[in-house]
Amino acid sequence: MAAIPPGERRRCSLCQVEIQGMAGGVDLVHFSQGAPGTRAKLWARVCQYLRSDEQKGQCLNQDQALRGTVVQSDFYAEAPIVDFSSMGGEAPGTNPAA
Repeated sequence: MAAIPPGERRRCSLCQVEIQGMAGGVDLVHFSQGAPGTRAKLWARVCQYLRSDEQKGQCLNQDQALRGTVVQSDFYAEAPIVDFSSMGGEAPGTNPAA
């Protein structure tokens, strides 16, 4: 997929995000929720999971040169561990009556 010209927005037909071309080539990705991000973040959270060649052919973010390097912070973080023992109840998923 060719680079998106600065100032122009294109919507991905698969995931529906909009990618806005920016001067300097570091495009801005507009997610449906949250702050805008990078093509690398979009790849880490969505595009890497495409399986078929048909899907990959429709994806606006398959060019590694355009998306740049994916770093750990581009992925979703692990959910924190919550300790329910201080609430006086049983931990979720346990059944004391069993």
